[in-house]
Amino acid sequence: MKPFFGIILLAFLLSCQNKEKKNFEQLEKMNWLIGSWERLMPEGLLTETWTQENDSTFIGKSYFIINNKDTVHSEQIELKVQQEVLVYSATVKGQNNDEPVDFKLNSDTDNAFSFENLKHDYPQKIVYKKVNETSLIATISGKQQGKQTQESYPMRKK
Repeated sequence: MKPFFGIILLAFLLSCQNKEKKNFEQLEKMNWLIGSWERLMPEGLLTETWTQENDSTFIGKSYFIINNKDTVHSEQIELKVQQEVLVYSATVKGQNNDEPVDFKLNSDTDNAFSFENLKHDYPQKIVYKKVNETSLIATISGKQQGKQTQESYPMRKK
């Protein structure tokens, strides 16, 4: 009976490793996101910077600065493998009691990743799409005040 138990234990451990590897592969497919991105607009400068903390977590910081003076929007982001799921976790200063809001991966390709949280007020969906090596489009969407809304932010790599 002991050899049979050993085979079952080995099969279980190998299946766990494959699941972890798969999820890390999803995160690795987003390596193109690492670096600094920006969008200059008439109202100010939107900057988003991503670094890799470890094999299961990317850290992002996003700022919107008006006229090189005032930061009117600040966001801390984690892109992490959590319980075998890739999660986009955003903490926006002054919102949600400064607690993170999680969005789970709902679809991905080599060049686009979509995260959803249908219970969040707005946005309910966040999409990052790689246009080319130096260009991406970040899009947020969902219902806001009863109407379907979408905002896209094309950005260039610095």
